[in-house]
Amino acid sequence: MALENAKTQAGKTYLEELVEMLHNVHQKIREIAVENLVGYSKSQPTIFKTPKLEPIRDLKILVKDPGPCAADALTILINLSGDKDVLQNLAEDDMFIELLLQRIVNTKEKNSNLAAMLLANLAKDERLKRILLLSREAPKEVTASKSPMDQLMDCFVKGAEGNLNKHADFNYLAYFFADIAQHSEGRKYLTTQQAYDQVIPISKLVVFTEHKSDIRRRGVSAAIKNVCFEIDKHSLLLSESEVNLLPYILLPIVGPEEYPEDEMLSFPPDLQLLSPTKARDADAAIIHTHLQSLLLLTTTRPGRDYMRRMGVYPLVRETDLHVDSEAVHEACDQLVQVLMRDEEDEGLAEGSTGGSGVVEEEEVDDDMIMEVV
Repeated sequence: MALENAKTQAGKTYLEELVEMLHNVHQKIREIAVENLVGYSKSQPTIFKTPKLEPIRDLKILVKDPGPCAADALTILINLSGDKDVLQNLAEDDMFIELLLQRIVNTKEKNSNLAAMLLANLAKDERLKRILLLSREAPKEVTASKSPMDQLMDCFVKGAEGNLNKHADFNYLAYFFADIAQHSEGRKYLTTQQAYDQVIPISKLVVFTEHKSDIRRRGVSAAIKNVCFEIDKHSLLLSESEVNLLPYILLPIVGPEEYPEDEMLSFPPDLQLLSPTKARDADAAIIHTHLQSLLLLTTTRPGRDYMRRMGVYPLVRETDLHVDSEAVHEACDQLVQVLMRDEEDEGLAEGSTGGSGVVEEEEVDDDMIMEVV
C-alpha cells in the first residue's frame, strides 16, 4: 500500500493528516506539511478540495508567512488554480488579491515571480477584471500611481532585468496583461494615456516583442493581438507619433533575407538595412499571433493602405517561405489576399479583413493554466 494511502491510528490517510497540518499552530509543523504537499498538488489535487476547500483557505493564509512556507503555498495554489472551484475561490477573494499585489510590488519580496504567476492564472476568471477599478497605496519605489494596473505595468517594465527586485523578472505579468486585454475594459486601459505619466500603456508593452524571454514575448504578442480588436484605436496604434505599433509586430517575423531596393525603401525605418544575422522569432506560435494582429489591422481602409505603403506584403511573403508552420502559412495567405486585393474592383467592405478565416481573441496557454514543476 502506498504511504499516502496508508491509514494512521486516527483512521485517516497520511495525506489527509498532512493536509490538516496546514493550519497547525506550530510553524515548523506547517512548514513540513506544506513542503511535503507540493508534489501532490499535481498528482492528487483533489485532496486540497475537501472539506469545503478548507485547505485552500489554509494555503492562502500561509502565503503571508515570512518563512519558506509562502513559496510552497504559492506553488501549490498555482498548480491548483486550473480547477474551476479553486480558481473561483481565489479570484473572488479581495483580501487575497491585495495580498498578491503586495507580494508583487514589494521590491524586496523573494516570491514576486510566484505571486505574478498566480495572478496571471487568476486573470482567466472574469471576476479579476475588477482590478482595473481598484485603488491602493502607491509603492513609491515602483510608481507614483495608486492604480494596481499601473503598478503591475511599471513592475513589468522597470523590473524586466531584475533592476527593480533582484529576485524577480516579472515575465509572467505578460500573461496577465494578455488575459486582461480579452475584456473591453482591459483594452480601454491599455490604449488610454494614463494621468500619472502621460503614457499609453500598450506602448510600454510593445518594446518587448523581441525580448529574450519567450514567456514575455508570448504574453506581449497575445496582449497586442487582443488590443487590435479595438478597431476605433487602429489609427492610434499605427500612428508613428503615438504607439507606432507596426515595426514592433514586423521585427519578430522577419529574418536575414535580402530585398530589392525599391521594396526595402518602403519598409518602416527600423526594418531597413537589417543585419545579415537578423533572426526571426524561433517560436512559430508567436509569429502566427503577430500575423493575426496584422490581419486585424487591415480591418479599415486606412489601415490597409498604410500597411501597403510600409511594404508589409514582401515581408509577409518571405515569412511564408521561411517558416515551417501550417498555421503561419494560412495566416500569411489570408493577409496577402487582403493586401494584394484591388480595393476599387473588389469593393472590400469597411470593417472586414476580407480573409476567409476568423481571428479570435487570444488567451495565453488556453489549453492549460501554468503550473510549477
